[in-house]
Amino acid sequence: MKFHLPALALAALLPLGSIASAQDVPPASTAAVPAGAYTLDKSHATMIFKVNHLGFSNYTARFKRFDAQLQFDPEKLAAAQLTATVDARSIETDFPDPAQLDFNAQLQDKDWLDTAQFPEMKYVSKSIDITGKNTLRIHGELTLRGITKPVVLEATYNGGYVGHPRDPHARVGFSAQGVLQRSDFGISYGLPAPGTTMGVGDEVTLILELEFSGPALKTS
Repeated sequence: MKFHLPALALAALLPLGSIASAQDVPPASTAAVPAGAYTLDKSHATMIFKVNHLGFSNYTARFKRFDAQLQFDPEKLAAAQLTATVDARSIETDFPDPAQLDFNAQLQDKDWLDTAQFPEMKYVSKSIDITGKNTLRIHGELTLRGITKPVVLEATYNGGYVGHPRDPHARVGFSAQGVLQRSDFGISYGLPAPGTTMGVGDEVTLILELEFSGPALKTS
């Protein structure tokens, strides 16, 4: 797959402080992205979740610490393999105020994530369907609170590049979204009574923005 990145866009992708100005960055290579092992670029990755609250809003929070490994060949998207781990203790809300209600800590207790007993979540892909030119359906298994259940991610391959002298490794990017039922993983606290929305919804939406760094740029 071939693509072009303008210098300004490339500058935004590179680590802060690695370039003097956008004018210093020559055009990105248009060579094919190499197959191989890719690791998550944690400085360019986001994991958000949303859940309905009382029928009034979709409460949104995130996890700050997670990692992933990807075996990837852009010519064989269906053969990609993904393994990801999430530190459940890194949950971050907009209300971590110990003086009032430390919501971060509350969501880590035994009624919710029970991070004392289950500090890590894990997702492993099992198979991938090609659903469009650059879209994938990832069938995987999520382990949460010691329970493993299937979870599907709808993903878009956003492209990549072979590397650059100032970022000398291949890079690829994906956007993905999935839905799980929290009760499947033993998290039933606060579920609304049947026929009502008075509580915290069972359906949790995951939203992922991921960049991976891969094989080194060949300079010869």
